Amino acid sequence: MTPLHTLPKKLRSLLLTLSSSAVLLILSGAAMANPEIEIFKSPSCGCCTKWADYLKDNGFDVKLKETENLNPIKMSARIPAGKGSCHTAFIDGYVIEGHVPAEDIKRLLEEKPDAQGLTVPGMPVGSPGMEMGARKDAYQVLIFQKDGTTEVFSEH
Repeated sequence: MTPLHTLPKKLRSLLLTLSSSAVLLILSGAAMANPEIEIFKSPSCGCCTKWADYLKDNGFDVKLKETENLNPIKMSARIPAGKGSCHTAFIDGYVIEGHVPAEDIKRLLEEKPDAQGLTVPGMPVGSPGMEMGARKDAYQVLIFQKDGTTEVFSEH
């Protein structure tokens, strides 16, 4: 094998550029791996299963955990009073409560704000997993802090 320093300058430059590009491609591919989300839901909740399937279809690696009592999970996740829904999920240190759209979860992971997580309070018709024909209710995705304060993250 020819030592790099003995090659002509233009060829050396080309090889270094190509190797740098290869490293960037490898690193970006690792960053693009499907993010893993762990979802806690009731065994009998169909809309939670639909939301999990929707996330799979949108590039998430879904791990479902079924439990009869979600209250301890919601309490430890610090879901603000009155802001809960039917399932609670965890991804990359964040809490995702309810029927949060995939695009909002991806934005959260990209922006990495200092927050506890996102919530869609209740079960709005037309939100992911709550599709009921053509009807779509307007709803907000809220970002919440550990102290329970919230603000609007997105509107749908």
